[in-house]
Amino acid sequence: MRHVVVIGTGIAGLTTALRLAGTQAVTLVTKDRLGDSNTTLAQGGIAGVLSPDDSVAAHIADTLAAGAGLGDPEAVRVLCTEGPDRIRELAETGVRFDRRGGAAADPLDPDHWERGMEGAHSAARIYHSGGDATGRAIIDALVAAVRAEAAAGRITVRTETMLIDLVTEPRGKTCDPAAAAGAPAVTGVRVRGRDGVVERIAAAAVVLATGGAGQLFAHTTNPPAATGDGLAAAIRVGAAVSDLEFVQFHPTAFAGSGFLVSEAVRGAGALLLDARGRRIMPAIDPRAELAPRSVVALALHRTMAEQNGLPCHLDARAIPDVDARFPSIAAHLSIHGLSLADDLIPVTPAAHYVMGGITTDLEGRTSIEGLFAVGEAACTGVHGANRLASNSLLEGAVFGARAADAIAADLDGATTGTATASDIAAASDAATATDSAAASGPSVGETTTAAAHAVRPSPLSRTVLQALTWEHLGLERTAAGLTELLDRLGAGPNDHPGWGAGDDLRPGDDAPLERHDIETANLALIARTMAERALARPESVGAHVRTDAPHRPDATRAEADTSAGTPVTTRPGGRTTLFPHTEEAASC
Repeated sequence: MRHVVVIGTGIAGLTTALRLAGTQAVTLVTKDRLGDSNTTLAQGGIAGVLSPDDSVAAHIADTLAAGAGLGDPEAVRVLCTEGPDRIRELAETGVRFDRRGGAAADPLDPDHWERGMEGAHSAARIYHSGGDATGRAIIDALVAAVRAEAAAGRITVRTETMLIDLVTEPRGKTCDPAAAAGAPAVTGVRVRGRDGVVERIAAAAVVLATGGAGQLFAHTTNPPAATGDGLAAAIRVGAAVSDLEFVQFHPTAFAGSGFLVSEAVRGAGALLLDARGRRIMPAIDPRAELAPRSVVALALHRTMAEQNGLPCHLDARAIPDVDARFPSIAAHLSIHGLSLADDLIPVTPAAHYVMGGITTDLEGRTSIEGLFAVGEAACTGVHGANRLASNSLLEGAVFGARAADAIAADLDGATTGTATASDIAAASDAATATDSAAASGPSVGETTTAAAHAVRPSPLSRTVLQALTWEHLGLERTAAGLTELLDRLGAGPNDHPGWGAGDDLRPGDDAPLERHDIETANLALIARTMAERALARPESVGAHVRTDAPHRPDATRAEADTSAGTPVTTRPGGRTTLFPHTEEAASC
């Protein structure tokens, strides 16, 4: 009986925890309420081939094409091949996908499910629940299953508990047999509970399912909790990360609020108009409104620049019963006195999804022993330079299941037996203790390298950081702008009272260990890493647009920039992998 800690309760984290329940002692940790995540906000649906008039080969081709040729073909094959079974399992768990024939149709028979079309797909293969509430339906079903497992004593749930950092110790076994002896292994986590007490939770395996970092930008569709906590913690302990220069900006966020207006609305026939009422996309791409998101978002961004910042408009007035088809969107717009059926909807691009993340193999293993990553926090290579619409929920389900199976197999063949509730409770109790050492500072581990991994405060306030990243790390980038951002993040004056530029972030009278402070520190670290990667790729490809560099759709590798001591290597399919601490990280 071994203890596994899963951080994050979106589709990836919940899937992982449920699949491990009963075979391992599982502690599921979430920063807010159980199920609060980007998944909850997902409107567009989940993509998969469940119809005889479509093919897995076509889904694979669409995914690779949307990724501008930089996706990992084997990862994409796994995603699209295993995806249909994971979608069926969601239905069996209780997700009710929209059906033709209404309530009388068999909810478990995909032949009765409605299929939608979205951008850059060659066939209608998007499955929705509640019209535009697919993510909420998935979370409700998975959370209900987790609560049942928790009631049976097979999962321990910790809400309002924030990851501070990973606990490491030297052990010498990683997913790369060539890794140096003495490389760190993750042996647990440090967390901040709802009462502010810092605890250390020991674990045989830690799964980071902490989602993306949309709050890095001034305009985002992501919830306030999307601050990249797992990604930042992984960077601090030297885990390899990949493709962080690729950030997807969704074309149609409701102007002003960042509320997402789903791609499915365009899939149903909505048009994009400029401030004068003229269509934007036909002159840009033959697929018009259904071009890949990177293409549509950039077109709207440039159109807004030409019209002095005025938003573009989404015209859905010709879609029959449009408000009924998209009830969540309609309800939000009604608060602002607007209707999809009657009005032009002002929209702007907003940060939506990070294609890169913690480098993993196809079973969630990272470059550090004991550490796994799934969902948006991970980079398997499935998205390449631009994510295909509605592949993110699929990724969480597919690779969450794969990681759980790998962990169970790794932990001494634990899948062969079923643990009793008392076994699980004993393992969980033994793994958790208030950490008096951690209370003096959230540095990582008890080893001599701990100080190198301490949480460093951001040299910039959250507002200033978000404004700078939107300007220099947004839809269009330049070497000059990226360099300015790095300068501000590196040696600029600290504008947060009570923190010195070189101090660790520690609790105390002058600098209490507050959630906002940790989050901002995480965002600053991610911004620096992203900017380094964006500067090191002197080309425009997919969602990474350098206005001072050529567009090279056949690009397959990044230009290495080691001036900051950050080696870069090329991964399969053109992925680029960052090793923040070469002596401690290995590619897997």
